[in-house]
Amino acid sequence: MSTPLLRRTLRRCGSLGAVLILFATAAFAQSDVLTPYDIAHIQTVGNVTVSPDGELVAYTVSVPRDPFETNATPYSELYLYDVSADESRGLRTGAVSHSRLHWTPDGQLSFLTRASDGDARPALYVMDPATGSMERALGFGTSIGTYAWSPDGEQIAFVATVPEPEADPMLPYQPEVYEEETPDRKLWIAEPSSDDAPRMIDLAGTVYDVAWSPDGDRVAVAVAPTPFVDDSYMSKRIRVLDAETGAVEARIENPGKLGMMAMSPSGDYLAFISAADINDPAAGRLMVADIATGEMTDLLPGYEGHVDYVAWEDDDTLRFAADEGVDAVMKRVARTGGATNLLLSGGFANFGSFSMGGDVVAMAAATPEHPNELYVAAGGAPERVTDTNPWLADKRLAPQEVIEYEARDGLTIQGMLIRPLDYEEGERVPLILTVHGGPESHYNNTWLTGYSLLGQMAAAKGYAVFYPNYRGSTGRGVAFSKTSQADPAGAEFDDLVDGVEHLVATGLVDEDRVGVTGGSYGGYATGWLSTRYSDRFAAGVMFVGISNKVSKVGTTDIPNEEFLVHARKRPWDDWQFFLERSPIYYADQSETPLLIMHGADDPRVHPTQSMELYRHLKLRGQAPVRLVYYPGEGHGNRKATARFDYTLRAMRWFDHYLMGPGGDPPSIEIDALAEQEKAMMGSMMDGSN
Repeated sequence: MSTPLLRRTLRRCGSLGAVLILFATAAFAQSDVLTPYDIAHIQTVGNVTVSPDGELVAYTVSVPRDPFETNATPYSELYLYDVSADESRGLRTGAVSHSRLHWTPDGQLSFLTRASDGDARPALYVMDPATGSMERALGFGTSIGTYAWSPDGEQIAFVATVPEPEADPMLPYQPEVYEEETPDRKLWIAEPSSDDAPRMIDLAGTVYDVAWSPDGDRVAVAVAPTPFVDDSYMSKRIRVLDAETGAVEARIENPGKLGMMAMSPSGDYLAFISAADINDPAAGRLMVADIATGEMTDLLPGYEGHVDYVAWEDDDTLRFAADEGVDAVMKRVARTGGATNLLLSGGFANFGSFSMGGDVVAMAAATPEHPNELYVAAGGAPERVTDTNPWLADKRLAPQEVIEYEARDGLTIQGMLIRPLDYEEGERVPLILTVHGGPESHYNNTWLTGYSLLGQMAAAKGYAVFYPNYRGSTGRGVAFSKTSQADPAGAEFDDLVDGVEHLVATGLVDEDRVGVTGGSYGGYATGWLSTRYSDRFAAGVMFVGISNKVSKVGTTDIPNEEFLVHARKRPWDDWQFFLERSPIYYADQSETPLLIMHGADDPRVHPTQSMELYRHLKLRGQAPVRLVYYPGEGHGNRKATARFDYTLRAMRWFDHYLMGPGGDPPSIEIDALAEQEKAMMGSMMDGSN
């Protein structure tokens, strides 16, 4: 047990004496199942980069704050893995974050961090990995975003907003002008460790990404016409610039959403990940453009998967990572397209990107048994080389499996099922249906437990937990990801009901004890299933979800994305259609106890979406409903205590209505320590020790 939690346990015991103190301490120490407090302390490997010679791998480890101590975001420690010695060492550990790791052309490690009292915001530092000595290469008046070293190491191209002069307002109060005050991100080029001011490249629009040509004469940038989120989603296009003058030398008109890009070793070609067209929900096509002509080639036409990452092996060959169904794969393909060569099959672990240097490939990867760890392949298959959560070895985990079922129209749907930890054959159990957001997203067969994914925590208590990839999900190609368009809450959410019916038919699930949860579009599904299909769901936990498809368009920061890749029409084209695809429209038939939670500063799905559904349900008074706002949080919780509170409330709501007495909702107060003690002692009483 951590020191803060032990301290609180001892204080709570008070006059009950040493026997109770020892018993409480034993409960914490002996629990062999995952609890909310465990989840709040999981560390994960993040940014991974291999040195050019393949001898070293730098990586970060995300470390959550203790939710009993501070409501703050995680910090990222910096580590170095020596491939030959097969050992890691901490380069910079402690409560300071490190991000955007890159190796310089001369083999130094660069990253953004605050390393001195003079760093008002993260600055770019360069470290000698042998000695650990550091030098500040670049500071700037605003936050540095993406950056790239020129091939000779003499220049740094980076993205940052223009520093604003300090204002001297005449009035003591200043309002906020919505959107119009959002600054553009510009491209800057600087000499490292120089007193000369960085030079801004005068390019219209907002820059998001940058890559150097191998000769250092040109840079490729991803640029959108405005700094608004909608344009960052839908309108980023590629421009190749003269690095000295900023003149546009080539225009690559990628069709729709844009992912990463990478310049070929010769500088003649640019690989990038793009949407197939303006209505494609996700950037998942692997494209190569001839920089001289701007002509683009889709290397994998008709590919039933989604590409996540690409790197050049040489001027004629690319390596890419992709999602195929519920698995991640690594493949090789020629620059001109054609057949692919499978390098790493799905099933070993789930990964989204990789780094190459020499003969070494490294990645952060997860499995159903553990979250992201560092995997390294040095001439063979990738091997796990870190263990950032050694205490997980002492926890019993429930079995997880991939299942397929047929939707009512015959379409095959995939998903992951976590069975109850101590399931006895023939027993019918409560189910928590967990719906992903997007819907241009999906679940892989990987670690599926987090602050808002109850997974192994719920399984330890006797729940089955199901994660379906309903139509519109990614991972199965463009055609599948478009199957939900122009039909919000239609067949896509019928797929969810069909999945529940499938699990009931197998004999696993008790149809009277089914709950649903999800965030964003998954929150929309939760609201829909708790109203339109209320007769099938006994409890719901809705997170940052949509309740009114009409007002959502007028309050979100991505209305064009909503139109182009989801609804395919505007509300004024058919007001009644949008209203009838809204959970509020069916509030009169809801008898499902619903817990609604939302970040108070959410720009994507405005918190009034939750207020609307809450008020419509409250006015009917047919079922318990509760609305919880998290101040300072946006589209999902980022801070430790807010996340912990969310987990406790969600788990308690389902316990109360799917396993407990039901009726009036539980107290509005959360006694975090009591909830933790209950979870741990429950595992002891169940005979799990």
